[in-house]
This record gives sequence, structure tokens and C-alpha cells, in this order.
Amino acid sequence: MFNKLLKVKLLVLFGLLLFSVVSIASVEGDRLLAFWFTEDDNATVEIYREDDAYFGRIVALKNPLYADDTTTGMAGQPKVDLNNPDLDKQSRPIVGLNLLRGFIYIGDNKWRKGKIYDPGNGKDYDCNIKLKDDGSLSLRCYIGFSLFGRTTIWRPTTKPS
Repeated sequence: MFNKLLKVKLLVLFGLLLFSVVSIASVEGDRLLAFWFTEDDNATVEIYREDDAYFGRIVALKNPLYADDTTTGMAGQPKVDLNNPDLDKQSRPIVGLNLLRGFIYIGDNKWRKGKIYDPGNGKDYDCNIKLKDDGSLSLRCYIGFSLFGRTTIWRPTTKPS
């Protein structure tokens, strides 16, 4: 009886410890939850969490409408995902588009195993994110190996109005 009670107590203790570690990791990972200017300041991205993964969507564009001199024939209309190779997705608006998908917090202000979509060329890339000491985000985007990629820096901003 004593051994059974001890096993139950140890199991409960282990469960509480595991829950505490997961909760702390979730709180640390949530440092990513904010609004961010892209490197060129052309877009504002909101990073949010669903379950244990982090995602980011465009919530504002510096120039949300096509210019009058556009070759698309869409002057004055809201920008859409024209470069997407999937014809069914080419009419979806850029504002609201998910750029970041499926990032997992691994500790030490780093998120891995995510994808980033570039509406400029319609391609997906593997991506890693690091929150830097100055409060900016370093996004390393690549195909295959991060050694052969490109880093872009995003900076925090307030919620767009």
C-alpha cells in the first residue's frame, strides 16, 4: 500500500513539474506575440499563437492599393497574391495573408521548424526566428540549409489603426 501511494505521489509530482516546464516555455515563447514592421517597412505583421505553434499574418500595408502605373491593370484596387503559383490563390488579398506558419519555440528566444511565404515571388521558405537583445526579430529564411539563406530583420511596432 505504501509503495502504491508513493508511486501516485511521484506521478502527480512529475505531472506538476512537467506542466510547469511547459507553462514557462509557453510564456517565454509568447514574447514573439506582437506587431512587427517588415525590414522594408512595407508591411505590418501580427504574430499570434494557435495551440503550441506561432503564425504571422499581414495586417497592414504601406501601399495597400496598386499604383496607377501598374502593369496588372488593377490600378487603385487592393493588392492580391498575384505571384502565387496556385491560380485559385491569386485573387486572395495580401492584407490578411498568413506569411509565417508553424513555428515552435525551442528556448533561448528562438523559434524553429516554421515556414515563411514571400508574396513577392509566390514561394515558401524554411525559416528560423530569433528575438534579439535589442527587441528586433532576426528571420533566417532558406531552402534546405540555413547556411544558404537570407536574414531579414523586423522591428516591433504598435497595433495599426
